[in-house]
Amino acid sequence: MINERVAADFLGYTVRALQNWRVRGGGPDFVKVSSRSIRYRRRDLIAWAESLLVANTTQADNR
Repeated sequence: MINERVAADFLGYTVRALQNWRVRGGGPDFVKVSSRSIRYRRRDLIAWAESLLVANTTQADNR
């Protein structure tokens, strides 16, 4: 499991984006180790990114 900084780098997003997704939903699954410790599994990050794949811009508008 990796911390949020490494996860953000892996996805190409900011740590702040991951934090916002955890509050609002819509981001990758995460593991809450403790109240101050969040971790991500690489396979969950990959699965989340793959769920966003589209073949053309029309598909992106239908989300």
